[in-house]
Amino acid sequence: MKRPDEIKRRYDDACGTAHALELLGERWTLLVLRELMLGPRRFSDLREDLPGISARVLTQRLAEMEAKGLVVRYRLPPPASVQVYDASDWGREAEPILQTMGRWAARSPGHDPSLPISAVSVLLSFRTMIDGERAGERDGVLRFVFGERVYTGTIAAGRFTVAAGADAAPDVTLAGAPEQLVGVAYGGAPLELLGVEGDAELARWFFSLFALPEKVTG
Repeated sequence: MKRPDEIKRRYDDACGTAHALELLGERWTLLVLRELMLGPRRFSDLREDLPGISARVLTQRLAEMEAKGLVVRYRLPPPASVQVYDASDWGREAEPILQTMGRWAARSPGHDPSLPISAVSVLLSFRTMIDGERAGERDGVLRFVFGERVYTGTIAAGRFTVAAGADAAPDVTLAGAPEQLVGVAYGGAPLELLGVEGDAELARWFFSLFALPEKVTG
């Protein structure tokens, strides 16, 4: 039997958009799913990158998302042996929704890119906002280091892909806080704001591929 709050959230509408809102419209759900787009995360990792969510609400959202098939939960093999959460294959298919919403909302006069942001969110924004025509056929491998967390990004054929880990040998390694990457990519801050090891010219070219869209006007 469904709980009263589950019944209350239903729209009783056959439109796929209505059902999408039933799946993703609860507060924090989309942001939790965003944080799982680049691989599994521990509960404490999610709390750290979503500082506005309480442990109780995060527990509720993860349980709901798992029940809906958006999230899977498992234990990493030794030596880690910790429980993690990850987006299901179907849940990961929602990334284009996040990309479209992000591009659309970035045009709002109320959007403030100086607010805190997570590492995953920054890297996903690069996947969303890259100017493929400007990138052309040039390629490169970039490593992003956020403290103990490492991601590897690849540019090829005008597209940017990124995954957790340091499997590929990078042309350049970039270290810093997520907000610093935002400042360099979207705010015109100097590359020297980051720790750079390797091909600095490639890094400058990479950051030139991103710009926020023009704001809407009345």
